[in-house]
Amino acid sequence: MALLALALGGFAIGTTEFMTMGLLEEIADGIHRSNATTGHIITAYAFGVVVGAPIIVSLGARLPKRELAIGLILALGVGNAITAMASGYLPVMLARFVAGLPHGAYFGVASLIAASLVRPEYKGRAVSSVMLGLSVATVVGVPASTALGQHLGWRSAYWVVLAITIATALMIFAFVPHSPANVDASLRGELAALKRPQVLYAVSAGMVGFGGLFAMYSYIAPLVTKVADQSESWIPWFALAFGIGSVLGSWAAGVLADWNVERSILYGFVATAVALVAFFFAAPHVLPAMILVFTVAMISSIVAINLQVRLMHAAGDAQMLGAALNHSALNIANGLGAWLGSVAIAAGYGYRASSLVGAGLAIAGVVIFACGVAAQRRSVNP
Repeated sequence: MALLALALGGFAIGTTEFMTMGLLEEIADGIHRSNATTGHIITAYAFGVVVGAPIIVSLGARLPKRELAIGLILALGVGNAITAMASGYLPVMLARFVAGLPHGAYFGVASLIAASLVRPEYKGRAVSSVMLGLSVATVVGVPASTALGQHLGWRSAYWVVLAITIATALMIFAFVPHSPANVDASLRGELAALKRPQVLYAVSAGMVGFGGLFAMYSYIAPLVTKVADQSESWIPWFALAFGIGSVLGSWAAGVLADWNVERSILYGFVATAVALVAFFFAAPHVLPAMILVFTVAMISSIVAINLQVRLMHAAGDAQMLGAALNHSALNIANGLGAWLGSVAIAAGYGYRASSLVGAGLAIAGVVIFACGVAAQRRSVNP
């Protein structure tokens, strides 16, 4: 029940993060901006994660972990309530930034709590169980909220996320065991992890390589309606395919992390690049495009969770910061991918070009991570 409570928080986060992409056209109409311009609110959320994760985790290192997790998930709810009430382009963008602040910090503390509840050999699976909530959100929360937003207005979807965060806080309080404050923790000690080369390599690989997913998926709504020439009713089905892939990838990631983290990340980035190139050619055709969305989501979940395990190990005593940094990296990738995709679209290359941009980012991620692995081996065997 403790792991389920923590995973429900991941469900809330996954729903609010990805449903914005499915509702992009509705939000654009509501704030009177183009799809490409409205895509910047995705970047704003990502920037909130990037800023919030290391700062909140470092400042909250001494706090009891259960209480910190509760505070963070309620803060996420407040950010979604502000989004639902905001009007106009800039207020909505600011609201998404606020909503993103607790995202990475929550996963940092939740992952550390989950790892502490199991034996060391099951650490990867415990972390993946928390992340599984995010993936289940893409199967249930995102398609449902997308459909809800299309029928009752996009603001209704953000009110639903608020309700989920309140339920999560109650479950964490009821089922997650209390742990005393870590009085030995310090801001300097937590931030010292940023000086570790393997932390920097892993963060860099994540922030660049994982951008491949977001370069394509940030524009899934217009890809379905304008490239595949389908009605809006098909968008939730693509979101469902993405979600099922994420769930299967999250399940496999825990097993693969306990097998070999490095290979899982390297092979995952390569497979992502191949799938995104294939998507460029398949995008006009509904079923092949949907299969490739499923594939990219599955591979990306494997990469994301293995990067998290890698960072928790590389960060040493600052494991909570390591886990949080992964979400900073992935949301830099979110913003970078969405922005570069919008650049390609605005330049007149069409929505399909965003997948080729994504393939390039995934290849760059392979190169960065491979350099990190080589550097580690040189330090062990000079």
